[in-house]
Amino acid sequence: MNGRVDVVLPCLNEVEALPGVLDALPEGFDAVVADNGSTDGTHELAAARGALVVHEARKGYGAAVHAGLEASRTEIVATIDADGSLDPAELPAMVRLLEDTGVDIVVGRRVPAAKGVWPWHAKLSNRVLSGLMRARGVGVRDIAPVRVARRAALLELGVTDRAFGYPLELLIRAGAAGWTVREVDVAYRPRAGGRSKVSGSVRGTFRAVRDMTKALVRGPRTRVNR
Repeated sequence: MNGRVDVVLPCLNEVEALPGVLDALPEGFDAVVADNGSTDGTHELAAARGALVVHEARKGYGAAVHAGLEASRTEIVATIDADGSLDPAELPAMVRLLEDTGVDIVVGRRVPAAKGVWPWHAKLSNRVLSGLMRARGVGVRDIAPVRVARRAALLELGVTDRAFGYPLELLIRAGAAGWTVREVDVAYRPRAGGRSKVSGSVRGTFRAVRDMTKALVRGPRTRVNR
C-alpha cells in the first residue's frame, strides 16, 4: 500500500458501535468521522480517540459521506459504515486491488456472516436495485456499502444525491464515465448496538429504495459496460 488512506465513516448516533470500528482500522488507515447530527456523544468519542471529526448539519447519508470526502486528505479514500456490520480489516486488500490492477473503484458485495443478518425486505430491495444497475451496464450485485477509490476522481464524478441514493448515483456516474468497477465479497455481520436505520425496518428500507430509485431515474446513462 502506497501511503496512508483516510476512511470516511458517516455517523448518526453510533456511540455504541464506533469504538469497535475505530479499533479495527488497520495500520495506515485514518478515521474521518462525518457526524450527521448525533446526540449520543458520537462526535466527542471520535475526537477523543484521535479521529478527524467533520460536522454535517444537512441530514442524509450522502450529505455525511460527501462532507467526509471533502475533508479527507489522502489520495485514496475508503468509505465504510460505522455500525460494525462491515469489517475494516477488508480494506487493505481492496486498496491493493485498486493500486495493483488499475481499476477505478473497488466496492464490496455483502455476504451474510450469520443467519438473519440481512432482513428479507432489505435483501429483496437490494436484489431488485442491483438488477436494475446491471441492466444499465454496471455489473454489481450490491449497492457498494464499502468503497475504495481515488479522492479526486470521486469528487469529479459530481454526485449530487445527499440521501440514501448516494451510493447508487455514484455507481451510475462511474459507469457513465467508463470507470472499471471491481466488486469483491465482504462479510456482512450483525451491527453493533441498536437497530439499523435502513435495513432494520420496512419503513427504513422503503426510504432507502425511494431515494435510490430517484437516483436511478435521474442518473446519466452508462457509456461503457465494464
